[in-house]
Amino acid sequence: MTQKNKAVTLHEVRLLFENKFPELLAGAVDSPDEASFRQKIDAYLSDASWNAEGVRVVRRLLEYDGRVVHELSVGEDVKVETLALLWRFLSGRIGEDEISLDFALELYHQFSRLHDGPSGVPEKEDVLRWMRRWPDGLNEQVRAIREANKERIMALLVRKIEHRPASSGRYVFSEGCSEAEKLGWVRRWWGEARFHLSMAVKSAAELNRMLDGTLSGETLRIYQQAQEKGIPVFVTPYYLSLLNPTGKGYDDAAIRSYVIYSSRLVETFGGIRAWEREDIVEEGKPNVAGWLLPGGHNIHRRYPEVAILIPDTMGRACGGLCASCQRMYDFQSRRLNFELEKLKPKENWNTRLRKLMDYFEHDTQIRDILITGGDALMSRNATLRNILDAVCKMAVRKRQANLSRPDGEKYAELQRVRLGTRLPVYLPMRVDDELLDILRDFRQKAAEAGITQLFVQTHFQSPLEVTPESREAIRRILSTGWAVTNQLVYNVAASRRGHTAKLRKVLNSLGVICYYTFTVKGFEENYEVFAPNARSLQESAEEKAWGRLAPEAEHDFLESLDGAPNKAVAVRQFCAAHDVPFLATDRSVLNLPGIGKSMSFALVGVDAKGRRILRFDHDRTRRHSPIIDRVHEVYIRENKPVYRYLLQLQDMGEDMGEYETLWAYTEGETERRFPFFEYPVPDFSVTGRYTNLDVGEGEVRDLRPDW
Repeated sequence: MTQKNKAVTLHEVRLLFENKFPELLAGAVDSPDEASFRQKIDAYLSDASWNAEGVRVVRRLLEYDGRVVHELSVGEDVKVETLALLWRFLSGRIGEDEISLDFALELYHQFSRLHDGPSGVPEKEDVLRWMRRWPDGLNEQVRAIREANKERIMALLVRKIEHRPASSGRYVFSEGCSEAEKLGWVRRWWGEARFHLSMAVKSAAELNRMLDGTLSGETLRIYQQAQEKGIPVFVTPYYLSLLNPTGKGYDDAAIRSYVIYSSRLVETFGGIRAWEREDIVEEGKPNVAGWLLPGGHNIHRRYPEVAILIPDTMGRACGGLCASCQRMYDFQSRRLNFELEKLKPKENWNTRLRKLMDYFEHDTQIRDILITGGDALMSRNATLRNILDAVCKMAVRKRQANLSRPDGEKYAELQRVRLGTRLPVYLPMRVDDELLDILRDFRQKAAEAGITQLFVQTHFQSPLEVTPESREAIRRILSTGWAVTNQLVYNVAASRRGHTAKLRKVLNSLGVICYYTFTVKGFEENYEVFAPNARSLQESAEEKAWGRLAPEAEHDFLESLDGAPNKAVAVRQFCAAHDVPFLATDRSVLNLPGIGKSMSFALVGVDAKGRRILRFDHDRTRRHSPIIDRVHEVYIRENKPVYRYLLQLQDMGEDMGEYETLWAYTEGETERRFPFFEYPVPDFSVTGRYTNLDVGEGEVRDLRPDW
């Protein structure tokens, strides 16, 4: 059915029901009301020949039909009317303006599962074929196109610098410079991170010039509206050189979709609500997960063991603004921005930093601090060194204080420090000698403080982002003894068959261990780039499956990695020895408002627009705030029907038939954590007492946006 073109109609879908499910259609026509139709479906499901999985799915739709659920992402009560709508559709009691083709197709595919058994996993050769479609940024043809693009952009930068006032900073030409000398200066400056930040594109007109005038009139109109609404534009010349304005040679849709804004994003900006409920902090009140936090927005927290630290520094900015950024709400409120000079730490930052360290020091459960933003590496080297030194000293004090606490009453000690950054992608020249010295120094001090896990957590989204420059940045980071891990935001272009598998492969070859694959979150602002959770499950079961290791092989891998002088060589050798194309170490998850990462869900309904309504459970493989056991069920209505997503793939040149099994992914279970990402087991017992927690007394309030 998905191989049909866009001309398929509601009438044709009704004929499909008539041909494949004549009894169901007759039951709808004969039923005087919804309740009668539900009874007929219940009886219809008693046929012993039906596929058991299909029966389970339809029975769940039957169970929820007529119920009202609280949809968390928009904070609205939603009545589930899946089978009521189906009755009206099949019996001719509803017009084409009241129900969508997407709804009819979704229900047709779900009822088809009564007949059809589960499809098998694609052969390994199919996955390898899909992977071969996607070149990486180390490919010679790709590099040649980009080199020409870079030369063109550098010529434009010469003109840009010529129009800058002499007092505008270090990147100016001295009087009397020839054209050749000017271009020579730009070539030298190209290797400096500060140059790219200084020359970043900040307007639609300049973006179009840098892309050789290839933006459509519609895209330029969208950008004009974006600027009027206050959406920042910020793209470095380096990252723009990775895009392909020629339209030939390689498909840059995956990286382009992180830069180019959609009309839905622009329309929604100004009314975007915080997806991360726990990020809404009121002085003296617990956040949605029950954690009491110091005033301000420096610490974000949902789990007992993990805290996010966002410094009041240039780390509140990024090397570029991704169109699907999970913190678009914070850009809307201007807590995050690209006014770099204004983001330099103020005189009171050190005082603030001491208070934040005091919070960590006296918390009984925290053992993992993620320094991010924005972007951790946007902070200047001196500022980053200061933050890391403060973290290390705090960890030492906490460890020393534990010496006087009896076993069972000791506080959790800091074991892991992470730096969240996309700069190895957006600005790999940021990884300079001084930064490497900071990372090495911290590694030595961290060992004395008991901190054994040091991760630079990157955000590569496409193999095309892995360039010679980013490869060198990764090599240099690994040389300091820090691990490099990766998180991917799984948008439409990145979700094409084989794309993520190829990214895993190329990152693994450089020594990078993949950590998370995130479903795009958010509301209507991310409609264009949202890939349904079903696709994440499909990719995991059908593509990622070829990179999974048995537990004994995982143990062998960790042993081979531990102490290896060259992590990249160790990973490549292991993959070759075990005949796997990549290591499937990442977990596919959606970051749920309030309760954290999960891919444990079940389909409970479909609305008239064909959007799936999913009931989520929390990730039961990890610790949560004690509030979790009293949280009501979480319901999320996806913002895009499955069929709309498939049409997007078709428009990108994909064969919809290769995604045919997508409809069948209606139930998920969160994957277990790869052992590399487990915390070390301490040699003492941590207290079961919680500090900085207030979950109230009696029944806990529901996770609603009006908290």
